[in-house]
Parts: sequence; structure tokens; C-alpha cells
Amino acid sequence: MVPEATGEPGRQRWKALWVTLVTGFMSLLDVTIVAVALPTLQHDLHASVASVQWVVSGYALAFALALVPAGRLGDAMGRRRIFLWALGGFVACSAAAGAAATILLLVLARIAQGVAAGCLAPQNSALIQQMFRGAERGRAFGLFGATVGVSAAVGPVTGGLILTLASGADGWRWIFYVNVPVGLAALFLGIRFLPRVAPGRGRRLDLTGVALLGAGVLALMLPLVFAEAGGVRRMWWLFPAGAALLAGFTRWERRVTARGGQPLLDPRLATSTRGYMPGAVLATLYFVGFSGVWLVFALFFQNGLGYSPLQSGLAVTPFAIGSATAAVVSGRFVERLGRLLTVCGLVAVMAGLGAASLLLRFAPTGTVVWFALPALLVAGLGSGCVVSPNITMTLRDVPVHMAGAAGGALQTGQRLGGAIGTALLPGLFYLVLNATGDDYPAAASLAVGAAPAAMFAAVAVAVADWRRDRQDDGGSGPGDRPHRHTHAGRC
Repeated sequence: MVPEATGEPGRQRWKALWVTLVTGFMSLLDVTIVAVALPTLQHDLHASVASVQWVVSGYALAFALALVPAGRLGDAMGRRRIFLWALGGFVACSAAAGAAATILLLVLARIAQGVAAGCLAPQNSALIQQMFRGAERGRAFGLFGATVGVSAAVGPVTGGLILTLASGADGWRWIFYVNVPVGLAALFLGIRFLPRVAPGRGRRLDLTGVALLGAGVLALMLPLVFAEAGGVRRMWWLFPAGAALLAGFTRWERRVTARGGQPLLDPRLATSTRGYMPGAVLATLYFVGFSGVWLVFALFFQNGLGYSPLQSGLAVTPFAIGSATAAVVSGRFVERLGRLLTVCGLVAVMAGLGAASLLLRFAPTGTVVWFALPALLVAGLGSGCVVSPNITMTLRDVPVHMAGAAGGALQTGQRLGGAIGTALLPGLFYLVLNATGDDYPAAASLAVGAAPAAMFAAVAVAVADWRRDRQDDGGSGPGDRPHRHTHAGRC
């Protein structure tokens, strides 16, 4: 039996961490990796465009809807148990998706796979909270942040590589089959290394809260994931409906908390837990620009310049390299620099993407990818100083018994921001493309240039939180601040 961490060094905990990172990377990769296989998949299964879209959208929706309830279940029933169940389900659903004989079976398998992925994701951050303390926790979250950032950037290149190696009829099936051996190995190692601890308080699940939150998130995301098919125009009325449902969810959770019950998401996380609300808002705003830009690059390189999916993915690899490197290193400085680290990271991302936007417009099309490489590397280095430090600062004062639900809510915001970005930026790309008579450099330049604009609000949130920290600490550095839980830690 692996004991619960006490903050002392332990090889067992780091082995358990790598199990969670591998599964996190696999589940997040499946959000984007399938996109490059859609044309082949559609041809082989004789499917319509609308039904094929559900292969991507069904996974994304199910993923987002499962996050907070699964996090709460992990808090109540044990994260190890939920993690292993979800990982087993993810492997089984991956195999079912690869073996699907019809588009209907594939869509159903992908929706179930998305539920399993949504159950896995909040356990990752919660297990880090549970297993690590102090500086070790910062390094662990640095690796976790690198996993989140890199998985989005390398999805297209990984999908392109698999399709290149598995060319021919039904080659797309290996995009799903590859999860099976990796997942089974992770399941075996998870059984061996993940810590066994007693379940948390309160096994009852707030079903009313689940229904309100799920309906609200679904209403907000559904028009966005079908934006290319006119979803925003046809389903605009779901936005106010979703906002009303989320307002009702907030009121209900306050009522449950006031009665001494077990809420799905304790409101005191937002009101009394230092750094949680600013970090969650910052993550949502950042992912608006961060997520949408990859589709724009793929459209420009593949449709505009005639690159293969593999070449298109390789063109943005410098961002992934920079992001992974900076995320690991920044974990060592987050306690010393605090929110200032994310401010600097955001500025670097904006500068890198802004430079890439200008280069896409004015550099020669034959060599534009080489001109853009340094700019993407700078943006990647900045991103590594945003995602993982923000996760650390958002969750570090969250009580361990709330870690699953808090991590699930944080990732729900990221998924919602990602849905907005993947609707807005490609939409802007197509708008400019149609207005300019297929001027791909102009369309890509404006769409990529809009990503930094979306991040200005994130910078404002980060600066405000940094100034608030300095005021609370009497001008001392973040490293001098005593680590403490707030009122939420005693609920």
C-alpha cells in the first residue's frame, strides 16, 4: 500500500505522477488528434459531414460535461478508484472506436470515450494535490502544465505521423488503437503505484447541481462546437439560456452550502480561496486564443500552402518544444515569482504570436514557415510560463478534500475557452478568406493576430492578481508569503 504523501521525497510518488501524466496526455491528445483523419474516416465509413463532425464534437462535449461531477466523485469515493475505472473505460472505448463498422457506432464510442476522459482529467490535478507538498508540488504541476500545453500543440503532428505510418484503407483506426497498449500499460502501473487513501467526506452527489451545471455548460458549448455548420447563428438563444442555468447553479450551490450539505462545487472556492477565481478566469481567457490558433495554422499550411498533415504539424513543433521546456523550468520559480511569472509569460505569447501574424502576411510563402519558427518558439516559451504556473497558483490553496472538483471546474473553463477560440479564430479566417478572394496569407495573419487580442483580458486579470498579492504581502516577494489555506480550507 502506498501511503499518502507527507511532503517528504519519495520515488513512489514520482512514479505515480508519470502514470497520471501519460494518461492525461493521451486523453487531451484525443481532443485534436482525430481532426487530421476526418477526410479519410468520412470516405471509409461513407458518412456525411454532419455525422463526422460528431466524432470530434461528441468527444469534446462529453469531456467537458464530465469534469466537475467526476472531480467531486473522486473527492468523495477516492481518486485512485475513479482514475482506474475511468482509464479502463477509456481503453475499452478506444478499442471500440477503432473497430467501429459504422459512423453511428464510432460516434457513440467517442462520446463514451469523452466521458471516460472527463473522469480522468480532474483526478490528475487532484492526485498532485494529494501526493505532493511545497516545492515538489510546483515541480509536479510544472510537468502537468507541460502535458496540457504540449498535448494541444502536438495533436496534429501525432495524427499525421500515425496516418503516414498506417497508410492505406482503415489507417485512421490506428489513431484510436494506439491508445490501447499505452492505456493498458498505464492501468497496470496505476494499480501498482497510485496511492491508496481513505475516501473523502460525503459520498452523496449533488444531482440537482450536476443537472444545472451540465445543462448550462452544454448550452454554452453546443453552438460553439458546431460553429462551422452555422451553429452560432441557428442556436444563439442557447447562450442566454446557458447563462441563466449557470446562475441557477450558483444559487443552488450557495443554498446547499448554507444548509450544511455537500455541494457539487463549493462556492467558497471562488469567494474565500486565495488565487482560485483569478486563476480560473485567466485560464478560460487564455485558452480562447491558445486553442483556436492551431486550427488556423493547420488551415493555412494545409489548404493554403499544400502541406501534408504531418508537415503542417511539424511546422508548429517549435511552440510545443518551447512550451514543454518552459513549463518544466517555470515550476521551479513559481513560488519565488508568483503571478509575475504568468504576466511575463502572457506578454511573451502575445509578442510571439503577433510576430508570427506579421510574418504570415509579409514573408515569402515558400519560406514563411522558416521565418515563423523563432516567433513560435518565443510564444511556446511564454505559454509554458502561463499554463503550468497558473495551475499551481490556482490550486495551491485549495483544500485537498476539494481538489478534484476544483481541478474539474478549472479544466471546464479551459474547455469552454477552447470551444470559443476554435469557433472564433477559424471563423475569422474564413471570413477574411472569402472577402479577399482566397488570400490565405491575409486570412491567416488576421486570425493569428486576433489570438493576442483575446489574451489582453487575461493579462489584465494576471496583473490585478499580482498587485493584490503584493498588497496582501506588504510588498514582500511571493516566496516570502507563508503558505496557508483560507476559510474554504475549513469547510
